[in-house]
Amino acid sequence: MKLDFIHDIQRAYRKVVDSMSRPGLITNLKDEAAKVDLEAGCFPLTLVLAAMLLDTEVTFKVVSEKEEETTRWINQLTYAKADAAERADFVFVLYDKAEDELGQILQRVKTGSLIDPHDSATIIVEADAVTDGCDFKLTGPGIEEANYVNVSVNGNWMEVRQQQNAEFPMGVDLIFVDKNHNLLCLPRTTQILSEGRKL
Repeated sequence: MKLDFIHDIQRAYRKVVDSMSRPGLITNLKDEAAKVDLEAGCFPLTLVLAAMLLDTEVTFKVVSEKEEETTRWINQLTYAKADAAERADFVFVLYDKAEDELGQILQRVKTGSLIDPHDSATIIVEADAVTDGCDFKLTGPGIEEANYVNVSVNGNWMEVRQQQNAEFPMGVDLIFVDKNHNLLCLPRTTQILSEGRKL
């Protein structure tokens, strides 16, 4: 693989941190994703994130019809161990998921505790498209007034996310990626308005 696990991953990390601190900022990681030449059953950007986020100290879960194949590749790249969704530190929900599988996964993942809120899951979701738009209005820390985005993912995931993030500082963080290597972060502190309803 042409991806440099030091320099390319450092560049990717800076972009992801920027997006996480500024929810609604859509970042493109085409330069890094283009260096992934593996057919691992997921988007190239998903593998970049796996290489960036995972190591031997954390666990992960792949939700996909190609779960076994993608899990094997991620394990070989990162040496992280696979685990059940209820215990995994990172959950990868891939593009071939069932229509409401993201909502179901959100109900199962760990949200941390009041004593240790960071013992929660981060969910990486492959979406059909992540773009600027007006479907969702985002407010909260890191947003001056409001940001507007479109995220093409079916199901009731927004309502479930709101329930899981109701008892701050507990909750889950979401990272959406698409096939054009765009990335959007929705930390647990971000509020979402959809069609005039707060979610």
